[in-house]
Amino acid sequence: FDNNDSICCLCSKKGFVNMHEILEKRPYKHFKGNLYYVHEIVCHSETGELYVSYQALYSPYKFYIKPLKLFAAKVEDGRTDNLLHQKYKFELYDGNIDGKL
Repeated sequence: FDNNDSICCLCSKKGFVNMHEILEKRPYKHFKGNLYYVHEIVCHSETGELYVSYQALYSPYKFYIKPLKLFAAKVEDGRTDNLLHQKYKFELYDGNIDGKL
């Protein structure tokens, strides 16, 4: 099990990237301030790559998919649009927003 890569879901579905776990059926805050709901971690049927299926929690409540590696990526140092001063682009929402929303 290599925590630097998402697990090939043809073998076993996991939601870890660089020790940052993404949980299904939970709300997440994006580093720019918006909230999203993670529905599922899904598998590409041919490549085995893991994707996150998630939905915006603001109108018009669009659905998205993003490779797990990108969803769980760290925010690049020095980004002025990191309004919440997060380590990761998406972090589990605990009911508190430190910064703007």
